Amino acid sequence: MPFARIDIVRGKSADYKRTIADVVYEAVVGILKAPANDRFQVITEHAPESHIADDSYLGIKRTQDCVFIQLTLNTGRTLEQKKGFYKAVADGLHQRLGVRREDVLINLVEVAKENWSFGNGVAQYAS
Repeated sequence: MPFARIDIVRGKSADYKRTIADVVYEAVVGILKAPANDRFQVITEHAPESHIADDSYLGIKRTQDCVFIQLTLNTGRTLEQKKGFYKAVADGLHQRLGVRREDVLINLVEVAKENWSFGNGVAQYAS
């Protein structure tokens, strides 16, 4: 049930954006064990002055190309799965697009299953 919001600086190609989405989806299924075809993603582009990432927070040197990824998902993943997800996404973006690992910021927002409706006004996963 993950829902991904991906924020990038304006001006990237369609292939670049699709590859980011693919890397996130592959890690969601492979590491976080979401079901296949459970793919809901939004990519938003921002003007450089509206896409702000501190260039030294926690000693990490970031650039304007920092990619923000926020994933809303059900509670229940282990710390190991979360760490594996972070690494898989950072490594995948680096390998496939040359994105610096330092430029990948990921935030997980965990919610209860009843907080989802996938259509028809129904809470499909509510008990």
